[in-house]
Amino acid sequence: MTIIEVKEKSTIKSFLNVVHTIYANDKVWVCPLDNDIEAVFDPSKNNFHSDGKCIRWILNNKDGKTIGRIAAFINNKKAYTYEQPTGGVGFFECINDKDAAFVLFNTAKNWLLDNGMKAMDGPINFGENDNFWGLLVEGFIPPSYGMNYNPPYYRAFFEEYGFKTLYAQITNNLNILKPFPERFYKIAKWVSQKKGYQFVHLKAKEIERFGSDFMEIYNDAWEDFDNFVPINRDTIIESFKKMKTLMDENLILFAYVNNEPASFLIVLPDANPMIKPLKGKLNLLGKIIFVYKRWVGVSKMRAIVMGTKKKFQNHGIESALFITLGEYVLPLKQYTELELSWVGDFNDKMIAIHEAMGAVFAKKHLTMRYIF
Repeated sequence: MTIIEVKEKSTIKSFLNVVHTIYANDKVWVCPLDNDIEAVFDPSKNNFHSDGKCIRWILNNKDGKTIGRIAAFINNKKAYTYEQPTGGVGFFECINDKDAAFVLFNTAKNWLLDNGMKAMDGPINFGENDNFWGLLVEGFIPPSYGMNYNPPYYRAFFEEYGFKTLYAQITNNLNILKPFPERFYKIAKWVSQKKGYQFVHLKAKEIERFGSDFMEIYNDAWEDFDNFVPINRDTIIESFKKMKTLMDENLILFAYVNNEPASFLIVLPDANPMIKPLKGKLNLLGKIIFVYKRWVGVSKMRAIVMGTKKKFQNHGIESALFITLGEYVLPLKQYTELELSWVGDFNDKMIAIHEAMGAVFAKKHLTMRYIF
């Protein structure tokens, strides 16, 4: 077996296309868009390169056929917030061969060691954790856009190599056509009508303002979690601009209390049913197919992220956001399912909200760590 660093067009092509070998007989899998993956490794499209670095490799067998891939990265803002300097690995794909998998892990480990790291998290993304994050271990159902999907045998690779679970990422599903539990609805409706409370849909033409409000809420809501690194404005605006192709402004909500940004809920139509026929290639034909599928519409939405400032938590604002969303969605008679992805098993408050709404378990990913 031969490890090759990905640099030129031919190795980039092999890095992207190896998935078609691994998932050739998997009817559930949806190939991520090549453009989305390449954007992660493009400094002009991913501002994490401004304070970090990444590298990737492919693994070929003795016949020169690509049988696996992996990427490694260091986010300098986060790497040194742990007990030991910690990098990351992601975009791991491999045939069902433990020796091959371990060659890939060892390659990433050695590069991270050479760059001063003493541990690696995986599988993660060189970016925010709303995309390409976690190892799927339960719920091998059709994935939603941006959510990792992998064969079940990957878990044994990670565990036998020495990765230990840091936390589980729980995804729950909500049947849109099923009424909210009565108690949840009453509380949410009461909150939505309180004096000084406003619930506002995103306006794409004012994305700079909403981006600032998002940053203010997010950084306040998450600052008490371990190893939290504040999100910056450039990352937010970059993410919002990427959403524009899919975005329905009315699915993205902000709550204000006496004009102060208090909470947000970011929901997008699930793009995977639109991109599945494209097999990762957004060429001219792919764009035509995508536009048509976008026009036809999909029945599933994905709640990507939600946050509430600490002083407004336990006030029922999150509940009010969901019923405000429902007031827009239900008359459309288009959507039937909302995927709530993902919530860490350490986030008791958000898990309680999911349960109160009547959401049911859908799948579980793991974020894992290997200490060298």
